[in-house]
Amino acid sequence: MNAILNKPRKIEPTIGGSIYIKPDTLDWKPTRFDKVSIKVLYENPAEGEMTCMLRLEPGAYIPFHKHPELEQTYVLAGSMEDHDGQAQQGDYIWRKPGSFHDNRSETGAVVLAIYRKPNIFFHAATGETAGF
Repeated sequence: MNAILNKPRKIEPTIGGSIYIKPDTLDWKPTRFDKVSIKVLYENPAEGEMTCMLRLEPGAYIPFHKHPELEQTYVLAGSMEDHDGQAQQGDYIWRKPGSFHDNRSETGAVVLAIYRKPNIFFHAATGETAGF
């Protein structure tokens, strides 16, 4: 009797549980920042999560902002920098929750960015706003 109760169940794959995205088929969308465009690969607005590709054209600047949660960035092409250093193709950066910085790219860059919560941007004229 115990052998029947403890019989292992066959585990099946979850059909539709994997979502495949082909970034090359997505259009770059403008952001509110000059020379910065975005391809959203995953987004959960209710949780504030986003995985995206950002394209920074030469001379692009992302203003001073705060990361309320962990941010992860992988540089796919080009280079970008902030006050802590410069990241080039193949480099990975993660930023601590609560950290502040700005970004710029003299050469241009394409990065994969993973956010757990939207960035909080600070503008002298308008105060605080969030997200791209």
